Amino acid sequence: MERDRTVGIVGTGRMGANIARRLHDTGYRVAVVYDVDEASARALAAELGAPQAHTLAEATALADVVLTVVSDDASMEAIFAEAGDSLLVECLGTLFVNCATVSPRTHVEIERRCAARGAASLEACMASSIPQAREGTLYLMTAGSDAAFERALPVLEAMSGSVRHIGPAGRAAQVKALVNMVMNANTAALAEGLGLGEALGLDLTMLRDVFAQTGAASRVLQTDGEDMQKRDHDTYFSAEHAAKDSGIALALAREAGLALPVASATLAQYEKMKTLGLGGLDKSGVAELTFKGRRA
Repeated sequence: MERDRTVGIVGTGRMGANIARRLHDTGYRVAVVYDVDEASARALAAELGAPQAHTLAEATALADVVLTVVSDDASMEAIFAEAGDSLLVECLGTLFVNCATVSPRTHVEIERRCAARGAASLEACMASSIPQAREGTLYLMTAGSDAAFERALPVLEAMSGSVRHIGPAGRAAQVKALVNMVMNANTAALAEGLGLGEALGLDLTMLRDVFAQTGAASRVLQTDGEDMQKRDHDTYFSAEHAAKDSGIALALAREAGLALPVASATLAQYEKMKTLGLGGLDKSGVAELTFKGRRA
């Protein structure tokens, strides 16, 4: 995809907005932004000098390639509705690159809807967070047709330090669900280890260093360990999203006839955070359930 082709962004939350900034910085023309939260779209439009669409159909009309970054299956199906205001209105020839973590069946259905209208769809699941979106170092897993992947590859490379094409529609979403299921379980286990360490009177800075040099080492130890110790839970990946993604993985497990007790226990922890009103915290906030004297 040449850089003079126009790009639209649907979903101007922290991930979508930072992807837009990155593409703008690397020479792509962000021709339109849209969000149901009109204030966030308005602010990003003003920052980038881009039009703000007030309907989904307008977003499609103004861009050759539309990146979508929405929150869940219901939102994804709504923006690609088969009737009423939708990205599918007069979408012939448009390429949709869908970055949300949603269920595999939803990506398959969106590809079907797009193909029926003469458009192309590619899922581009992100295994990174807000700083990586801004820096263009996202790890992207894609799925869909080879033709859609080749067409999207230049813009994906502007967003990503590594792009891996997994296979047909739905496959990248399966892999992303497993990535987040394992990450969430590691995060919950780390919170228990540090919580028990504190209860035993151990120095947690020392304990984290020992973890890092032994079999307890993990990526979440690097990203979340100090935050758990200091109760710094600024949100990069929320507990609500952790619950959603572990739920997607467990639904896949049920379909496959597998019992996943660790993943089930992890989901219960993140659901408990939501019940306690802590779902908006970063996933590191699961430590608030495991450290003695914190909220339980």
